Amino acid sequence: MAFPATYNLNIYSGDTYEFVVVPRNSDGTDFSLTGYTSQMNIAETRGSATKTAVQTVISATLNTVTCTILPGVSSSLDPTKTYVYDVQITNGSDRVYTLLTGSVSITEDVS
Repeated sequence: MAFPATYNLNIYSGDTYEFVVVPRNSDGTDFSLTGYTSQMNIAETRGSATKTAVQTVISATLNTVTCTILPGVSSSLDPTKTYVYDVQITNGSDRVYTLLTGSVSITEDVS
């Protein structure tokens, strides 16, 4: 598999930010997400125990993972810090795949 990819985010504090992950096998074919669950965590450092969970939804029909950072999450992040995140899937056994990693920067609301 060709995981993980990297995608760095810059979001506004208090806004909703949504993106879709479309995992592919190394040969470019769809990676079937049937039977998988997903999660996205944001933390100050990778592997940190303090993490903020983000809403994720798997569409096994479309083979996509939709990640939604809700206003409560984005407004709870400190704009003076840069965070890291991981989007992971698991099939309930010992296999966990990290699909996407990156950083999250927060910009204060502008009026």
